[in-house]
Amino acid sequence: METVDGLNIKPDGIYVDVTFGGGGHSKEILKRLGADGKLFAFDQDLDALENAIDDQRFTLINENFRYVKRFLRFHGVKQVDGVLADFGVSSHQFDVAERGFSTRFDANLDMRMNQQNELSALKVVNEYSEEQLKNVLYQYGELRAAPAMARLIVEYRENEPIVTSKQLKEVLKKFLPPRHENKVLAQIYQAIRIEVNQEIEALKEFLLQTPEILTEGGRLSFISYHSLEDRLVKRFIRNGMFEGEPERDVFGNFEVPLKKVNGLIVPTMEEIKINNRARSAKLRIAEKI
Repeated sequence: METVDGLNIKPDGIYVDVTFGGGGHSKEILKRLGADGKLFAFDQDLDALENAIDDQRFTLINENFRYVKRFLRFHGVKQVDGVLADFGVSSHQFDVAERGFSTRFDANLDMRMNQQNELSALKVVNEYSEEQLKNVLYQYGELRAAPAMARLIVEYRENEPIVTSKQLKEVLKKFLPPRHENKVLAQIYQAIRIEVNQEIEALKEFLLQTPEILTEGGRLSFISYHSLEDRLVKRFIRNGMFEGEPERDVFGNFEVPLKKVNGLIVPTMEEIKINNRARSAKLRIAEKI
């Protein structure tokens, strides 16, 4: 498992899996830890609690990873030896039709990773203004037709609310050419999901905390699934910021808290055959300097 390999695990180290999900990565980390090692995992989804691992070295925290520093401190931990993140939607969330994450099922518009949140796909689609909808579809779905899509959604919902994914698909069918239907639908879903879960804001908040919670020589091992996430991770590792360039000294050098380890790692054809969802995965590993 290259993601776990990237952490360069020490048997007595303290590690964090901030995207617990079904627990696959956490189980692999625990296999490599000794009796004195510790693993903390985060997941905001209540369903993930059902996958909790019965191991005295393991603690599952039912919170968004944007609060990683706060909750580690609550557990008496200031620094850790490695942080693993597998961003995006977990397999469980994709496979449960009622959660509304997958384009494969007709379901009520939901897409909340934390089911206690007020903001849902239903609210975004039915209550956002045309301008807000356009921005969501354009920024997070990278859809050129975002203005026309937003206009159509607003016109349709004047007569009746858009409650299900089937309805939404019907409303936007003119933008779904048969050959590219799944691709465009995936972009629409991605955009709404990112907005519902405030994923970009949460990712930025999380990344900014990572240098502080890592020990010197500690590792980050992050998998991203779309360009918006990967761009933020890449820039943060390279520059320690998301926009612009860090200040340079008189010699043109600048200091950053992290250094990249290896280059970008993408899945092999074999891995994609086994798990088609892995096709867009990008793994980046970094080390605290």
